[in-house]
Order: sequence, then structure tokens, then C-alpha cells
Amino acid sequence: MKVLVISVTCGQGHNSTGKAIIKMLEKKGIECDFLDAFEYINKILAKIIDDGYKLSTKYASKPYASIYRRAERRKKNSDDPGSMKAVSTILSSKLRKYLEDYNPDVIVTTHCFAAAMVEILKQKGVIHSTNIGIVTDYHVHPYWEQAIHFDYLVVANEFLKYQALKKGFTEQQILPIGIPIDPKFANCNYDKIETRKKLGLDPEKPTVLLMSGSMGYGNIRKTVAKLDVVKSDFQTIVVCGSNASAKSQVDKMKTEKTFLTFGFVSNVDELMAASDCIITKPGGLSTSEALAMRLPMILANPIPGQEERNQEFFLNSGAACAVTKTCGIDEIMYQMSMNPIRVSQMRSNIDILRKPESTKSLCDFIESLEKKN
Repeated sequence: MKVLVISVTCGQGHNSTGKAIIKMLEKKGIECDFLDAFEYINKILAKIIDDGYKLSTKYASKPYASIYRRAERRKKNSDDPGSMKAVSTILSSKLRKYLEDYNPDVIVTTHCFAAAMVEILKQKGVIHSTNIGIVTDYHVHPYWEQAIHFDYLVVANEFLKYQALKKGFTEQQILPIGIPIDPKFANCNYDKIETRKKLGLDPEKPTVLLMSGSMGYGNIRKTVAKLDVVKSDFQTIVVCGSNASAKSQVDKMKTEKTFLTFGFVSNVDELMAASDCIITKPGGLSTSEALAMRLPMILANPIPGQEERNQEFFLNSGAACAVTKTCGIDEIMYQMSMNPIRVSQMRSNIDILRKPESTKSLCDFIESLEKKN
């Protein structure tokens, strides 16, 4: 059995999902490969798309939000003859040789752009694989209906089946097994007290984890300043990602509370294990990891479009609070510290949503396809 995972680099979430899948499939002895579709087609194109995504979401959020909402409002879902399909048709021809040479039994796509290209080649009879699409957010994005003939569509939760059905997918196609995440979040066995000691934190003090995405979105210094004046006793782990400027600013701050600051880290599971709640952007991967670790979430700085939809999902599900222009992080932290019953209820709601074994569930399902054949 040969499995090909196809991703598109727009941020890191799609690639992280793909690599988590490959990691577990290889443990099962299944041959697999990873392909960044745009990187393979044209390296310059890949960089333009990735850089354009980062710049548009960070510096041109309003136009990006407008484009996303316009796509959501399209009346015709399937077989759209517009620009998306035209571009996918052109780009799919560039993938043809790779797919014919590798000849996978199963293709897993983690982005709707990649899925659209695979769909076109499948309809043309170029490939004969079983195709699985993975929606990496808590919302079925616009244009996933371009893969309406895929064999299966993985969604983050049973509550999202209705959205997929509205787009034209059938019950038989929808797999509500969760967004695949690194298995280390499912098998985390850190002791909270010992982990805090290891990190140099007070082992008995409530601990908050502040994360701002791999690129360090938002005004981290301002957030730290607001947390420092909250009239309750807690310590904070601050992860600035690749935003070296933000880390430098926070390191220079004089604070009353303890703030343990990091740049880019690879031990997020350990930091989550040491924490009682998390302040984070509502990205699909980071929120799935937080759910797996049973961390109540305070959501801030959502990217317009998909992350705003993620935030809506978690607020409506009672698993998170959200920072807004009129309700700052200091107010939310104070409310949570004064209301342990609310925090307990959030954890109960998280238990309904969390899918810590999502990657194993998908890989077991893929393995079962070989037995069926």
C-alpha cells in the first residue's frame, strides 16, 4: 500500500497535519510520501502564495476577510466554472507526471487547493486512488466543494457534519474523526507539578500559557502588560514563535508577576502540560492540541475568515472565551480566576469536543482500506 499526502504551505498547519499522518503511517510500515503541491509545481509560485497569505492576514486583514466572506456567500457550490476551477485545471496538469510515477493507492490532501487539483485528475481518469480530504479548521472552508467527488472528507467534529452536508457531501463521505495532530499530544504523560519545576516555575502556582502562533501574531508586549496588572496570582509562559522582536521586548519588561519567555519551541506539549489554561490564536491545529490537553482556551487575534469561524465554533460550544475590543484579556483572566465553576464547565465541554486520537483514527482507517481491497 502506498499513501501520498499532498499539502500546500499557507502557514504551517496544513503541513503539520500531513507530517503527523506520515509519522504514524510509517510506524505501521505503510509506504508514504509527502508533497507540497505548489513547491513541486513551481518554487516561486509556492513562495508567492505563502508570503502573500502571511502578509494579507497580518497587514491586509480586512480585504482578506472580505474575499473569504464573498467565497462563503457563493450560491453555487459544486462544479464551479469560475477562476478557482480554471487555475486548478492548469496546475493539476503539472502534478500529473508525479502522480502517474508514484501511483499511490491513497491520496490524502490537507488543503482545498490541493484537493481541487486531485479531483480534476481523478475525474479525467489519470489517477485511480482512494482520495481523502482533511479540513484543518472547525469550519468547512469555501471551495472544499471542489472536491465533492472525494471518497472521504475528514472534519474536526460531528457538529460540522451539517456544514459538509450543505455543501453537497453525503453521510458516507464524512469522517468526523478530528484534525490529525502529533500523537504526542494524545500520549502526554507529563506530571504538571514536576514539569513546572523543570521549567523553573512555582510548582503550586496557577499557570497560563500565552501563544501567538508560529509567526508571533498580535501585540505580545501589550498582552503581557495587561496580564501583569490582573488582581489574581498566576504565572505565565510566553511563546513568541519566530517573532524575535516581541521576545526581546518582553524580556526587557519589568513585571510584578513571573513571565517565562520563549521564542520558537518544539515542546509545546510540555508547556501545555504545565499550564491550566491557554491564550492563543484560534488556529485549527493549536486549538486541537489544546483540546487534546484539556486546556480551557482564551482566544485572541483571529485571522479573518477561517480563524474567526473557529472562534465562533468554540464560543458556541462553551469551550473558550474570546478577547474583544470591549473585553480585554485582563478582564477575562480576572473573571476566570474568580469563577472556578465556569472553568470546570469549560473542561466538561472540551471533553465533548476533543479528539486526541484523531491521527490514530485516520491511520487505522487508511490501513483498513488495504484490507478491504
